[in-house]
Amino acid sequence: MEMIRTEQLQYNYRADSLHPALNGVSVSIRKGEFVAVLGHNGSGKSTFAKHLNAILLPSGGAVYVQGMDTRDEKLLYNIRQRVGMVFQNPDNQIVASLVEEDVAFAPENLGVPQAEIRARVDAALEAVGMSKYRDRATYQLSGGQKQRVAIAGIIAMQPECVVLDEPTAMLDPHGRRSVMRAIHAMNRELGITVVLITHHMNEAVGADRVLVMTEGRCVLDGTPREVFAREDVLKAAGLTVPQALAFIHALRDAGIDIDTNVLTEDECASALYDVLKKHGY
Repeated sequence: MEMIRTEQLQYNYRADSLHPALNGVSVSIRKGEFVAVLGHNGSGKSTFAKHLNAILLPSGGAVYVQGMDTRDEKLLYNIRQRVGMVFQNPDNQIVASLVEEDVAFAPENLGVPQAEIRARVDAALEAVGMSKYRDRATYQLSGGQKQRVAIAGIIAMQPECVVLDEPTAMLDPHGRRSVMRAIHAMNRELGITVVLITHHMNEAVGADRVLVMTEGRCVLDGTPREVFAREDVLKAAGLTVPQALAFIHALRDAGIDIDTNVLTEDECASALYDVLKKHGY
């Protein structure tokens, strides 16, 4: 079942611009899918993200959310109920002084009954591993914890899709790992469609699909293994490959005969083990 579809999506920040931020992007995202969108700064990936719940509207082409045209103002409420958005800086989304109050804020504004709000808050905090922090002041949280609270606030709205625009960009490695665990749990356990905008190659490895954007166009669309095998296209787009694969390539360039069909750290370790075993170590 299709969740989101873009058809020849165009966007210009200025009407007289000769270089559109988006230039003919046509993609389809299925319900329950985890899609990572990669691209360097200025590639159009964040502009693309903001079209998926009608923060921005197309200059040309169209965006459909479960068949609803985002250009139709009458459908805006329904579209934003189905597609939630998490931004790079969690401080821009946290509005309450206590964690559970912040997670409850959106359902309260949607007019959800109090008993159901309690159940939604409990479930959302559990989904992101923040239940024990429910009574904590939001200003006392780390960056990673704040981002997980922001994600919980979106989950409590019970959207069918969540778009995350570089949610780990401001976090340290520990914070990035905790937030990525929460995002994967949201997708696997709750069945929420995830569109993750990122410039961290390793974060895209666990996705179902990877889109690569450059100069407002989608130049690659496939599984992580298919996309990261196209190092020539990635390099032209100003991107690299995941660290495990980069390490394997370095060994290969040094003359070591090693399997290059590697994406994860575990696969890298297995490939190294096979080489050492082959040489009697």
